[in-house]
Amino acid sequence: MNFTYKTGIISLVSDNTAPFLTSKLNKLPFIPDQVYKRSYLHDQYGGSRQSGISPCSNVPFIFIFSGATGGQHGYKDQWENQNIFSYTGEGQIGDMKFTRGNLALKNHLLDGRRVFLFEYVRSGYVKFVSELEFYEADYFETHDREGNWRIGIKFFFKRAGVSLQIQPEQLDYDFVSDPVIDLDSLKPNNTERSGLVTSRVGQGAYRKSILHRWEYQCAVTGFDDPRILIASHIVPWKEATDEERLDVENGILLSPTYDALFDKHLITFDNKGSIILSEDIAPEAYQKIGVTGKESLRRLSTHNRIYLDQHQKLFVA
Repeated sequence: MNFTYKTGIISLVSDNTAPFLTSKLNKLPFIPDQVYKRSYLHDQYGGSRQSGISPCSNVPFIFIFSGATGGQHGYKDQWENQNIFSYTGEGQIGDMKFTRGNLALKNHLLDGRRVFLFEYVRSGYVKFVSELEFYEADYFETHDREGNWRIGIKFFFKRAGVSLQIQPEQLDYDFVSDPVIDLDSLKPNNTERSGLVTSRVGQGAYRKSILHRWEYQCAVTGFDDPRILIASHIVPWKEATDEERLDVENGILLSPTYDALFDKHLITFDNKGSIILSEDIAPEAYQKIGVTGKESLRRLSTHNRIYLDQHQKLFVA
């Protein structure tokens, strides 16, 4: 089978004497930001026409499709930073598992498959965004199609060809400041979870999203050893809605000293990111732990500021 290119699309030409993989498959077969009819992609390459994860039958490609309508199934996909894209695994009912499309994504590098991200622009039409490579995966708590809480799979992909200084194993530390309930203590077949269960399983992907969002640095000091950094909610877990608990914009990455003060509302930050110190601690005491009162947050988003408004209301003046 030979592969020829035409306007960014691979055309398949039958040739039983040609090898399946050719040098042309190493080129980028799609044009960034170009819109394609999804049915045409599947006519050319094969694969499921409905699934969000679509391994192709004609070529060693996997298409993943992202769109706003996935929210009803508990899916939330987004760029955590300019090089890391988080993508929710497949499965509309019950806990997600590493089977079928999820397993194909997890093993795509070992299997020699390439992953291409498309984003819906309207019904039946998708825009090519980027080629991706598996970086890591973890679990998070989300709801399913019927509104029941379940364990979901969150994939973290990096842009193909990009080298990251931080390795996935460097992100595997249990520094999450919210209380933890061990899911191992729950019966495996127990589907009656009341509310959102916090756990090492449920918190893993959330913490990693925050690490990626803040580019692996303390939001105040720039300290960049992930073994020490702590992922915190801006609006505390007990005060937040289920949606706010899962929102990465409600997360902040801090060094231990600043996290402890922030968690106890002894410091907060204004809408420009400037630190505000509580008078409940003497100025000389702050100085002893290295807090000067001149610090500020970096890379604040609009949604971060909205959550900080709520944090300020709990601040110990």
